[in-house]
This record gives sequence, structure tokens and C-alpha cells, in this order.
Amino acid sequence: MNQDRHARLILFTRYPEPGRSKTRLIPALGAEGAAALQRRMSEAIVRQMARFAAQYPVHLEIRYADGNQQAVEAWLSNDIPCLVQGEGDLGDRLRRAFALAFAQGAKKVVVIGADCPGLSPALFAQAFAALDNQDLVLGPAMDGGYYLVGLNRPAPALFSEIPWGSGELLAATLTKAQALNLSLHLLEPLADVDRPEDLVNCSAGLHTLAGLCEPAHGTAEAVQPDNYDISIVIPTLNEAGNISQTLSGLVGQPGVEVIVADGGSEDLTISLATAAGAKIILAPLGRGSQQNAGARAAQGQVLLFLHADTRLPEGFAAQIRKALGQPGIVAGAFRFAIDATGWRFRLLEHCTNWRAACFGLPYGDQALFVPAARFQAMGGFRECALLEDLELVLRLRKMGRIALLATPALTSPRRWQRLGLVRTTVMNQLILLGFFCGLSPERLLRWYGGSGKGNGGFFRK
Repeated sequence: MNQDRHARLILFTRYPEPGRSKTRLIPALGAEGAAALQRRMSEAIVRQMARFAAQYPVHLEIRYADGNQQAVEAWLSNDIPCLVQGEGDLGDRLRRAFALAFAQGAKKVVVIGADCPGLSPALFAQAFAALDNQDLVLGPAMDGGYYLVGLNRPAPALFSEIPWGSGELLAATLTKAQALNLSLHLLEPLADVDRPEDLVNCSAGLHTLAGLCEPAHGTAEAVQPDNYDISIVIPTLNEAGNISQTLSGLVGQPGVEVIVADGGSEDLTISLATAAGAKIILAPLGRGSQQNAGARAAQGQVLLFLHADTRLPEGFAAQIRKALGQPGIVAGAFRFAIDATGWRFRLLEHCTNWRAACFGLPYGDQALFVPAARFQAMGGFRECALLEDLELVLRLRKMGRIALLATPALTSPRRWQRLGLVRTTVMNQLILLGFFCGLSPERLLRWYGGSGKGNGGFFRK
């Protein structure tokens, strides 16, 4: 292998002993099946590492728990150095691995786990490239942890006082990185395999590892690919006239959670949403703050932000799951359609969909969706007076492609009917111009004449 000790890629894995490997998967796979999963996933990732090393000058290393060096080398490789992880929690073991790598002259060190079937040479290349300009690179996992961590300089404190094994791992690490003044790059979120439900989320990646998703005793249903749970977050303020229709057909769908984040409605919005079966939370007024509050309460691996007067197409959940399973896709939205007749509305739809497709710039009324781990790692929406959707999309666009689904989400024409289609469209474009010229959303809102409350303001309904 063409190896260079200035770049080091380290795999953390465990020797596959039945009863000690993947213990949380034993109820689903049995002790032998869980150990087989550990074995085959580790072997697959080592092959990916070798493919990467054939193209990129990198030193490979395996750090193992359980077993012994002879057994691990016979199992995985005679060519890659195998070192024991040692005692202590995961933070202690990571700290030792990074310290030794830097002490031996490495300039960029990336550590990966054996739990994520989505790891690839392309992802390794992204991580090492990011370390040319950033101190820290993290690969967020869907369960709130991370599947990859890389540094270009020692930072032992990054691994201290961290809730290992919890859903707060990534958030705590981001907080620690900020306190240590480490510049950060986030890779795309991926699902890993720790619990029985992860066999569903990762089944597309596990498909190449034949037989790993067979349930214990052969009694459970076969796992289906890309079956992410979806949490729909709907910000509301006095939406009694729309909320029932918007919620129709959403509540009760398998794998779909519906959250109404209300900003202080004085009409029947909350009563109607409760009657429809949605989960209700109260939040400070403002679309960004309401959507952030809804996201914090969400349980799904994917967040879908839906305006209260926009209706999703049939089959939306399957379309979202399929889109997020495509390589390089970091988020997505639906095509734009207006619930009104007339050629001018059709022209507006055409222009909006052209912009979204060509420039990767869908807006909030197109039902934006994004993996929850990525959204939380980015810090959510900016809680500003307007344009919170555009600001989020611009940040997402730097991380990868934004999918535009073929079927439309149907939105109300009320904002164009209120001031007129031509006047509203022209004012919106002027606001956009001001935003891209560097004017703050608050200043733009004052110029536009809105208050930032209720349904007024740019892109408000």
C-alpha cells in the first residue's frame, strides 16, 4: 500500500465473540448473529480502507477490543498494524489513539467505527480534505452520536466529560469543540447499527452483507430499506382555516410523527390540531423559533418542515426516504405548486421550480426535509425575522446536493391574493436582492413594511 505517516486512518472495532459483540442486537439476531454482524461489517470496512489507501497516501491502523493481536491479525489483515484499544471509556481510548498518532508524526488523523455500513473511500477523502482547512471533522450519526472523528492537531480535552453511548454525544462534542475554539467541518449524517431498530435504518447499506438482517429464530418480518421515521413540524399562528386540511391524511401514517408548534394562536388552531391527533407544543412566536422547538421535540430521524397551508402529496414518506438514500443528497424539498387557476400562477410555478432545480434553492413552502442529525448539528434555523428557510438552505447547499422531488406540495395562493400576484412577486425579488447584498433580515422586514409577527413579512402566508 502507498502509505504516508502524515495521514492516518484508524478503525476502532471489536473481536467478534458471541455474547460480547453487538450485545444490544442479540434480542433481534441472537448471540451468533450479532457476532456475525460485527465480523462482516468490520471486514467490509477494512476492504473500504484498503481501497482508499490504494488511491490516497495514508497509514492504516486497526485498534481492537477483546481477542488478541494474533487473532485480530489473522481475522482482518496481516498488512495493517493492529493495536489493542486499552482500558478506560471510549474517550480514554480515543485520546490514546490520537496522541500516539500525532507523536509518531501524523498531521491528520481520522478515526472511524465499525458500526456504519455507509462508510466509503469517498467519505474518507472528504474527511482528510476537510482537515486541510478545519481543525476537526465529524461524521454525525442518525442516533445523535458520530461515526467518524478527525483532527489535524492534538485536542485531548475534546474527549473528556462526554456522555458516551448516549444520544447527546454529538451535541456535547460540538459544545466542547466550540469551547476549545476548534474549527469544524461536518460530513453527511449516516445511520449506524447499534440497536434492533437500526437494522431497519441501515438495511440498504447492509444489503451487500448478505444475511445480516435475518431476525433471530426467523420469526420477524424482513427489514425494508430506507425506512426512516419522519417527524413533520408545522409552525402555526391562527391557522384554524387551514390546519385540519393540512393534517388530513398525515396523522396515523406508519413511521410518521406530526408536531404542531404553535406561536400563540387565539383561534381554534390548537383545538383542531389536537382533535386531528397531532402532538402540540407551544413555542416563542417566529417561524424559525417555532420550527426549532418542534425539531427538539421530534423523535424521527428525518425532519420535514411544513407550512400550515401547504398539503403534501400522497406517498410523500416513501419519496423522502428514497431521496435521502441517494449518494450526496443532504436534504430535499418537493416541487412547488399553487392551489389556484390561471396562467400567471403556472408561470410563477415554472420559475420557482426552475430556480429550485438549477440553483438548489427551494423555499419553505416546498416542504423542506433534512436528516435530524444534520439539522441539529447545524444549529437549526436562524431565529430571524424572515428568510430563515433560505438561510438554512444556503448552509445545506454547501454540504451537498438538495433533492427536488418530482411531485408537488400544494400551497395556498393567499399571500399573492392579498397584495396581488405581480406586486408580491416583485417585492419578494427585491427582498432577495437585498438579502444577497448583505442586508439583515430585520432591516429587510422594516423596509418591506412587515412587523415580523403573525403571517406578515416576506414569504409569510
